[in-house]
Amino acid sequence: MVGNLIENFKKGDRQIWGILIFLSALSLWTVYSATRSLAYRQQAGNTEYYLFKHLFVLILGLAIAYFVQKIDLKYFIKISKFLIVLSVPLLFYTMFFGNEANDAKRWITLPIINISFQSSDLAKLALIMYTSRTLAVNQGVIKSFKEGFIPVMVPIALICGLIMVENMSTALILFMTNIVIMFLGRVNMKYIFYTFGIGVIAGSLIVFASSFSTESRYETWKGRINDYINHDPDNPTYQVMHSKMAIAKGGLARFAPGKSTQSNYLPEAYSDFIYATIIEEYGMLGGAVVIFVYLLLLYRIVKIVENSNRVFSALMALGLGMSIVMQAFINMGVAVNLLPVTGLTLPFVSMGGSSIWFNGFAMGIILSVSRHVQSSTPSPTPNKRTPSNELNV
Repeated sequence: MVGNLIENFKKGDRQIWGILIFLSALSLWTVYSATRSLAYRQQAGNTEYYLFKHLFVLILGLAIAYFVQKIDLKYFIKISKFLIVLSVPLLFYTMFFGNEANDAKRWITLPIINISFQSSDLAKLALIMYTSRTLAVNQGVIKSFKEGFIPVMVPIALICGLIMVENMSTALILFMTNIVIMFLGRVNMKYIFYTFGIGVIAGSLIVFASSFSTESRYETWKGRINDYINHDPDNPTYQVMHSKMAIAKGGLARFAPGKSTQSNYLPEAYSDFIYATIIEEYGMLGGAVVIFVYLLLLYRIVKIVENSNRVFSALMALGLGMSIVMQAFINMGVAVNLLPVTGLTLPFVSMGGSSIWFNGFAMGIILSVSRHVQSSTPSPTPNKRTPSNELNV
């Protein structure tokens, strides 16, 4: 059994597996360091409570990636259609009946098993897969406005608009990722500019409409942007102040695992601001290593895409990888005060549940593409739309 596991790992991109294991190990140690005091206060002195809870989440996330990588690529085409249809009603349900946390309705709790997840995580995965599928299947008519552009634009506008109401940062990342996918999928540049313009107008209308609702996220958006633009260096906000203190304490280089002190004061030190905790314990060099690891992840994904001979798998792998790496850099930018606070987590490092599992699913798809690249021989790219074309994209 162990031999079969090792053999299956070898069939995927081993460098990506190494990156996932490294980030998971870093996550486990940093989350434990950042949650000991919290666990002691909330769990009657059980300082390991969040450690074991997070360990279970990470193991399950890696297991999801392992099993998803074994799925044949042709099944993701069918899965993408199912997920995009499922995402729309789930986003509507979340908007009106979702669980509220930090003044945002982003969560749905599944009955009986009592597990919560963000519907936007599912929708993000679904939209990237569906956009890649649509572009691949329609390559023969991709320059057509009616047959090539409309089928792509409508799902993007609908999903991103629904996500934006409660989660602007995720919607923006998803929108930009799909713009890149459209560009690589040979969509007419004129239509891509149309999409960008439609996105800007639609986003502005959502923000404007939200300003009239007392239950919207408008005040949160406004407050975060104002705090970032008009911040006083001598009187920073509470989060920014303790994040800067953590970074200053880390200095250029430090090796002090488990010795973070600002995590006792910094809100979300184990989640949104975990990068500041990493720098406090390992210094700026430690933070640079984390940046390098995410860049290496993107590089490996690009290499997989370069060697892929299928449009669908190439676009899907690059889109999923870009969204993960983009989220990572935004999270790190927030932690060092280069960007306004967004609420985005650091993929595979921040403490979480469903976000790690959905990212594990995304990485499993990327690893599945890498397995296909290793085992396949070059085949011609489909150049016209036929019923059988869908299985060869």
